[in-house]
Amino acid sequence: MGTLVAALALLVAPTVSAGADTSGAPGASDTSGTATAAPEVLPALAEWTARPGDTRLTPDSRLVVRNDALRADAETLADDLADATGLRLPVVEGRRAARGDIVLALDRSRAAELGAEGYELVVDDAVRVTGGTADGAFYGTRTVLQLLSGGTSLPRGRTVDLPAYPERGVGVCACYIHVSMEWFERLMRDMAHLKLNQLWIEAKVASDAYPGTRFWGYYTKDEVRQLSALARKYHITLVPEINSPGHMDPYLENHPELQLTDVEGERSPSRLDITEPAAFDFYTGLVDEALTVWDTPYWHMGADEYMLGSEYAAFPQIEAYARERFGPRAVPQDAFVDFVNQVNEHVRDDGRTLRIWNDGLTGDHTIPLDADIDVEFWLAEPDQPPSSLLAEGHRVMNAAYALYLVRGGFHMDTRELYESGWTPLRFEGETLPERHPGVTGAKITLWPDSAAAETENEVEAAAFLPLRFISQATWGSSRPTDDYDAFVALAERIGHAPGWPNVDRHPLPDGSYALTVPGTGERLTTTGPGAGAEAAFGAATTTWALTGTPDGYYRLRPVGADGASTDLCLDVTRGRRYLGAPLEVGAVVSVESCAAGVRTQRWQVVPDEGGVRLVNAISQLALALGDGGVAVQQAPDVVPGVVLRAES
Repeated sequence: MGTLVAALALLVAPTVSAGADTSGAPGASDTSGTATAAPEVLPALAEWTARPGDTRLTPDSRLVVRNDALRADAETLADDLADATGLRLPVVEGRRAARGDIVLALDRSRAAELGAEGYELVVDDAVRVTGGTADGAFYGTRTVLQLLSGGTSLPRGRTVDLPAYPERGVGVCACYIHVSMEWFERLMRDMAHLKLNQLWIEAKVASDAYPGTRFWGYYTKDEVRQLSALARKYHITLVPEINSPGHMDPYLENHPELQLTDVEGERSPSRLDITEPAAFDFYTGLVDEALTVWDTPYWHMGADEYMLGSEYAAFPQIEAYARERFGPRAVPQDAFVDFVNQVNEHVRDDGRTLRIWNDGLTGDHTIPLDADIDVEFWLAEPDQPPSSLLAEGHRVMNAAYALYLVRGGFHMDTRELYESGWTPLRFEGETLPERHPGVTGAKITLWPDSAAAETENEVEAAAFLPLRFISQATWGSSRPTDDYDAFVALAERIGHAPGWPNVDRHPLPDGSYALTVPGTGERLTTTGPGAGAEAAFGAATTTWALTGTPDGYYRLRPVGADGASTDLCLDVTRGRRYLGAPLEVGAVVSVESCAAGVRTQRWQVVPDEGGVRLVNAISQLALALGDGGVAVQQAPDVVPGVVLRAES
């Protein structure tokens, strides 16, 4: 029976399309055997018509590009194949393909069939990936990589594979804190591998126009350009955010004149005073400067939790402002909605689409929210459920609280979501009975509410299965396994994207080291023997015991005169904290009593210029030389961290 089925499949499945010549190279395929079940990939293929045998890549295989628009994607695939298989395939242009070649083609006439991101993959004597768009062709190359499973052979067959939802996302709040560029690169690699296409980032761009907002946690403009370039490489759409008019304390600390004042005359450092024209100018000025470096069709203004911990009644000037603008029946929320609409008009004039969170919309307003604003729905609002937003013409993304990963707090229950058959139609507070064209998809979101509770490496590990779940749920194909444990096993077999594991998290073996500044002979030492002593650079002969932590960092303990390591650890406890993280630039570094759960005692060792730099795992600030030789933590664009030579 198996042989008969295989023969029928071969008759109905198309071969490599016309124009491909597979007669050139020596045999790089094996046509023995029978048809196989759908191959294991994530997200699962929408369909699969198996053919007998497999096709093997060899050192003679090539990447044949049919369209110049796919050249960069072919080069990316070549790099990934080298990581995955050890084979470095040349990228060539042309119409002719030989056995074992991989062909990338763009056929815009098939855009209606394949959609914006679908592709056809045919594995025969040659491997052919065809997209109606460059995005589709790129996603086909990700399937090719997964089909290889770390080897050099692909099962023969054909698929036409396309997603159910256009937005398949991940959100990262680098708000207040700084998430490393290396972490973002690994995330984008994995996102692309899983065909996830949208990355929301709340992050501060270091401002030249508003220097008073330049508190650490920021990204330099060059770093944002790098993030934008990575997103283009991996076909990811960035959605940057500066939250407003609430959660603005990272921007308003040095602008008290723009802070909302309550009835008692107390200023609210986190709230922008939306009744002041200068507030709108300030916010849109920040937006305009940020959009000079973010490459994006969107702008996210947040618009959530403006009245968190208070209520409009504490700020009567907002209601007065609303009634002055919209008449005696206006309510305070009208002023809020009007502010959002004004920002919408501003970003629309720049060709962008505005996005907001849903919870600021309680249904009390008398003026409508502009229908062309996209709403990301995370919190149940009985008077403004997703169905009502869809009826008003909004595009709605499911960003449910159930899909959150919060540092030191709630982590999504991936097992429950998978076993219950969760789809993007299940919002907080309402499940839609059927697909709606306005539902754009869904995303998981990573928040740093207790920023010192987990390192970014721990967050990365915790996100492994949620990423794979949301990939499957938003691509929309049938689940690859009925059982969650089997899904976990499948995800672990497929693993991370090629190149992802090439991260040397422990470049130095555990042991005792003298950490010496090259060219000076100065060593990292301490100013005293007990907890609270400052770290400093001097002539003392202090050595340090470096011990790797399970999440890829080190703890550093000064070694006593008797050669035994002490119970003290290099730490950052001084200076101001934000979300529990020690983010004050220039804060003095000290040694404190070691505690396994204290993440600020974990340090990343980064090879640099023949030595190493020490970067705190939580603050992401580098160990630097301060006044008087005292060790401080410093932003790398202000004073580069000290390069140390580790001498065992």
